[in-house]
Amino acid sequence: MRKSDIFLYAVAAASGLLLLSALDAGLRARAAAPVIAQRSALVAALDLTDLALFTEARYTRHPSQADLHSAFQDHPMALEHFPTGSLVPAPLPGRPLP
Repeated sequence: MRKSDIFLYAVAAASGLLLLSALDAGLRARAAAPVIAQRSALVAALDLTDLALFTEARYTRHPSQADLHSAFQDHPMALEHFPTGSLVPAPLPGRPLP
């Protein structure tokens, strides 16, 4: 068996796994569609806004709403001003948000 054959088998296996992953994602999205529609209707009926976990620091209100590029953003060595900062750390660049 040549090295090129091994490479082709590996590419074919990776492509098959990618296809299975896409198929699984589609099936899960289809199964979750009624729940998502129900939750969307509830949010629209109650006029809900984005989730607010805490009211103190910018990055503890909701991790997706953190302001990473403000002029005087807290730096990593700054003392924590808010007690909730010990519960929810500031999001790191490149880290996926919850």
